[in-house]
Amino acid sequence: MDMRDPAIFLSATATQGMPIERLPFTVRRVDSEDALWKAVRIRQAAYARHVPDFARTLSIPEASDYEDDTVVLLAESKLDGSALGTARIQTNRHGPLHLEESIELPEWLQGRRLAEVTRLGVSEGRIGHVVKVALMKAFFQYWEQSGTEYAIATGRAPIDRQYEQLMFSDVFEPGQMIPLSHVGNIPHRVMAFEIATAEARWTAAKHPLLKFVRQTNHPDIQIGELRTRHKIEASLPQRPLAASSMREFAAA
Repeated sequence: MDMRDPAIFLSATATQGMPIERLPFTVRRVDSEDALWKAVRIRQAAYARHVPDFARTLSIPEASDYEDDTVVLLAESKLDGSALGTARIQTNRHGPLHLEESIELPEWLQGRRLAEVTRLGVSEGRIGHVVKVALMKAFFQYWEQSGTEYAIATGRAPIDRQYEQLMFSDVFEPGQMIPLSHVGNIPHRVMAFEIATAEARWTAAKHPLLKFVRQTNHPDIQIGELRTRHKIEASLPQRPLAASSMREFAAA
């Protein structure tokens, strides 16, 4: 795949001189079977609040959690180590996104470094909102480290509007909803976010996440060095496979 050199949104030295803000939780990359099961439990609990039938398929890790092009993020309370939120990021570094099982992306996204966020879920209440924003910052860190040019998201109504607020743009016709076979043929709006222009667009729009994501150092958000993620040493039980995009970003 002919990949172009990405522009940088968050540089490796960007935190120097920034104000430091501590969080009551950490966000890190899952690197053990125990941490993965923590992510699975908070993931299922978040889905169960809104799509209980689908949540029943999420009681164990999915095959996608173990893929080399995938990282699972986990937010944990500093107080008691409980799981507060999770998300999964898949890139197309070695193969197509799971989204491409359902649609063919347009030519302007072909040959680009892409990443899709799925299985986003957080705890209830105000802490859940803060965790969601922290996970969003972790997404940006990973997108930059992995050389992502475009982040891809899909959302059913009315969740698609959250991506408008984040300044995602429609991949196809404005507002077009497309049934996606890999998520039960539920119509979703497919949207993309260009990383290279993110800072300029957010600055011009005075985006409320700009200060948190770009202008504050959060040592508690640590996704680690970019590397090929080793497979967690565990046998995969037979399980129903399911996939979705960020559609619960606002609903969780």
